[in-house]
Amino acid sequence: MSISKRTSQVVHFDMECEATPREEIEEATGKLGFKELDDGLMHSVIDNDKKTVDQADFIKESINKGIGAFTPDLLFEQLVDNYSTAKNIYGPSLIRQLTGYDDSYIEKNVGIPEFMADVKKKIHQNLDQLKKDGLVDKNYEFTEKAAELAALSCFVEEIENLVPKGTIGKKYHNKTSHYGVKNDIKTYKKGDRYKDLAMKSTVKAAIRRGHRKLTKGDLRIFTRQSKGRVHVIIAMDSSGSMKGEKIGTCKKAGIALAYRATEEKDKVGLIVFGSDIKESIEPTDDLTLLVKSMVNIRASKETDIAKTIEKATDLFHEKNVTRHLILITDALPTVGEDPTKDTLKAVEIANKSGITISVVGIDIDDKGRDLAEKIIELGKGRLYIVKDLKEMDRIILEDYYRLSA
Repeated sequence: MSISKRTSQVVHFDMECEATPREEIEEATGKLGFKELDDGLMHSVIDNDKKTVDQADFIKESINKGIGAFTPDLLFEQLVDNYSTAKNIYGPSLIRQLTGYDDSYIEKNVGIPEFMADVKKKIHQNLDQLKKDGLVDKNYEFTEKAAELAALSCFVEEIENLVPKGTIGKKYHNKTSHYGVKNDIKTYKKGDRYKDLAMKSTVKAAIRRGHRKLTKGDLRIFTRQSKGRVHVIIAMDSSGSMKGEKIGTCKKAGIALAYRATEEKDKVGLIVFGSDIKESIEPTDDLTLLVKSMVNIRASKETDIAKTIEKATDLFHEKNVTRHLILITDALPTVGEDPTKDTLKAVEIANKSGITISVVGIDIDDKGRDLAEKIIELGKGRLYIVKDLKEMDRIILEDYYRLSA
């Protein structure tokens, strides 16, 4: 940035003030603190390096299907003995990544010994490469490095998805920013957001000081009136019916919420539920913990919504904040003698504690919708029926933003 003097002083800018999408992504990933990933591997994900991205996709899809380890010889036997069952377990994409062949081609040639010998060789080669890269251990179980690579990849994918939608770097709606209303002007200090740069005041400060180029000391920032704090817990159904694309999309939506809420100085918690509570995190601003925990969710078993709501009530410790639960599910509760009655009783208790509840229903049937409507009526929240999984992140963010509207 430079200032030229003529009859009047004019400020000329030789750099863009708005961040590019790549800069937005790099800024976002810079907030993550992974222990096992070096800068090179992180940049490989951001730069869409094919090998790294393929490995990350393989890990994510395996986890989404509930697979945490592979046994090469057993996998090969499954392909030979009953290809249809193996295809149902692993899916076409994982089979292609493991063998190097399309699933339909394998199915046609599964009876040819020479071909299947090559398939077996490729399975060992691909899994051994993952071992060499530190992504599986000697027993072919995914390592902590694999978990972090999957988390980083999922995070970058979601940020790339949100940037074109205008939800990163811009307010998602036209209401007040979650940081509060722009109020006064102050001198810039480390940690202030570039989005709050007061351009006119910055230029005036530079001119008053006779500076031909802007210096750090010239920068002026808008202060903001504080807003009420929001603590939100996202509860993800990890029952068997959520395997695959459903749970994968929900993870990305959860990551979008975690990123946006922590950016706005709010806190996010997580409950992973099936027939029991698999994991719970009280509201936190630890983005890395949230992203890693969400990406490593595996689907299995039944659905206990009542226990989930009870757990959420316990996790909301702070009282002088807005407390909100977002419940994501694709089915009715199935655990207990009277799951519906138990669920509504838990909602009433949560409501008495000042907790609001919204439900995001993925293709739920009429009975599921009836229960969801009762939940949000008692919980003073909203019901979102998801028909298109691509809308999941928008729906989750919309529900979060309305809390401060």
